Amino acid sequence: MIEVENLTKYYGMTVGVRNISFEVERGEVLGFLGPNGAGKTTTMKMLTCYLPPTSGSARIAGFDILDDSMEVRRRIGYLPEKTPLYLDMRVRDYLAFVARLKGVPQGRVHPECSRVIELCGLEDVSIRTIGKLSKGYQQRVGIAQAIVNNPELLILDEPTLGLDPRQIIDIRRLIQNLGDNRTVILSSHILPEVAQVCNRIIIINRGELVAVDTPENLRSRLKKSAVIHIKLRDSESAGAAVRLLSSIDGVLLVREGELSGDGPVSLSAETAPDMDLREEIARRLVGEGLPLLEIYGAELSLEDIFLQLVTEEVN
Repeated sequence: MIEVENLTKYYGMTVGVRNISFEVERGEVLGFLGPNGAGKTTTMKMLTCYLPPTSGSARIAGFDILDDSMEVRRRIGYLPEKTPLYLDMRVRDYLAFVARLKGVPQGRVHPECSRVIELCGLEDVSIRTIGKLSKGYQQRVGIAQAIVNNPELLILDEPTLGLDPRQIIDIRRLIQNLGDNRTVILSSHILPEVAQVCNRIIIINRGELVAVDTPENLRSRLKKSAVIHIKLRDSESAGAAVRLLSSIDGVLLVREGELSGDGPVSLSAETAPDMDLREEIARRLVGEGLPLLEIYGAELSLEDIFLQLVTEEVN
């Protein structure tokens, strides 16, 4: 669906993005992840033909973003970081206006508007003025205008920026539904958003591509050790547990959490990445009569992955 090769953009002497290459399969939901100023929006603007590249190429559904820009635009729905809304228009009137601009046949304008109003949960506000809607509803209207021509590719740039927690959950659910029958690129600097919505991620930093992979593969690639968390019933057992854990083959390091009087105490055991020692640790602790309350392994979070990759890239 998308083929990007050595795409580069300079603003004078300043690098926006440099030599980035990646592909996106049809029907894929891709996360485009990076800190503010990393080059995400610049890349989105080039893919949507809003901004020409300095060098390199990109093709959308087989059409070049420079040579066939109108064909590319017909196949894309775009929600920029700042939602393009006419605040003095009613929701349905605005969507009908956008549909006509995007070339939806006159006889299909009303049915298409009704379709996206239902899909985006706008039935209760369809005749209200956009400027009087909440930020969450305005963002829904922005997504509705992006899909009113039923595009093959949907590009969303920071779609939950400035929303409250409930609105963020609603928009994430909407994005997941939209990804059922079209290709979606979700640009964000919010790590949980990417983890919950996307099945593959691109990480960009300082205008350069740092990684392209699934979160699971990135965890496996970066995993230098595993961590097992242990909770004991009382702090009196902590010393004996630390000594026991340190004696187990494969345990590299044991850390003790903060003590809180005579209450439960937490320990963490860092182990070799290819060894699952939970069963052995539980057996040894129980065998020594130590009051084990819980034990579980922890995976690298998307935050851990991001920080490792960006730190390595900067160094």
